Amino acid sequence: MSILVAITVLWAFSFSLIGVYLAGQVDAWFSVLMRISLAMLVFLPFIKFRQTPRPLALKLMAVGAIQLGAMYGFYYQSFLYLSVPEVLLFTVMTPIYITLINDVLERRFHPGFIISALVAVAGAVAIRYQGVDEGFVQGFCMVQGANLCFGLGQVAYKHIMAKADTKLPQLTLFGWFFIGAFIVVVPCFLTLGNFEKLPTTSLQWGILVYLGTVASGLGYFAWNKGATLVNVGALAVANNLLIPAGIVVNLVFWNREADVTRLLVGGTIIVAALFINQWFVKQRTLIPAT
Repeated sequence: MSILVAITVLWAFSFSLIGVYLAGQVDAWFSVLMRISLAMLVFLPFIKFRQTPRPLALKLMAVGAIQLGAMYGFYYQSFLYLSVPEVLLFTVMTPIYITLINDVLERRFHPGFIISALVAVAGAVAIRYQGVDEGFVQGFCMVQGANLCFGLGQVAYKHIMAKADTKLPQLTLFGWFFIGAFIVVVPCFLTLGNFEKLPTTSLQWGILVYLGTVASGLGYFAWNKGATLVNVGALAVANNLLIPAGIVVNLVFWNREADVTRLLVGGTIIVAALFINQWFVKQRTLIPAT
């Protein structure tokens, strides 16, 4: 869990960097392409092309294509139909998808994971809730598509690595993840990108380099690796820990308006969800198998 918490802090800064210095100034698809390309270049030297089982490589590429490539496609399209607060509100459904996808893959039901995820969602909603206008059904579906892709990618990676018949370390395999995402993002940028809104300052280029090599490269590798070390309930809760962390960073370093009361209440609820999840896990271990 410590790895997920560390990456949560790392990504909390990324949100503010994007919102303050890139959003509305640099084409979104170019930003995504830069992030994925740089992250891919970071991991390419570590890939064992000949030693990697071909089925495993294809599975990891599929996970990257879904968790990053398709997710960004849904996510950025949602802004055509929703305001930013609406998009943020609807992202809190990700933990629900994580627990449900895991139950489908394991063909059994874990009520404890569902309960902890619902509590985490309640905490996130307590922080992010703002009134929404009517007529947002299409945008809502876009955001849920993004949530589903991100949740599916995390759970799929966890299951793939648990069953992988290889002794290769994850560092030598993760490049395939970004290759899959790259294959999806390139045609998206060529068809949907705005070539007139490329970075114009050294600060923007520097932020993109940081986001690509550190936030996306190191971040996604560590996050997915961390996902293999915790149970699915904790993984679901960790997805919403990013919400209060992002708000705190934005408030402290960029002086953005934030409802401190909502932050404290929602953050407390999310932390409580972690304890609830651990309680259910402990109860399951105490009950002998029959």
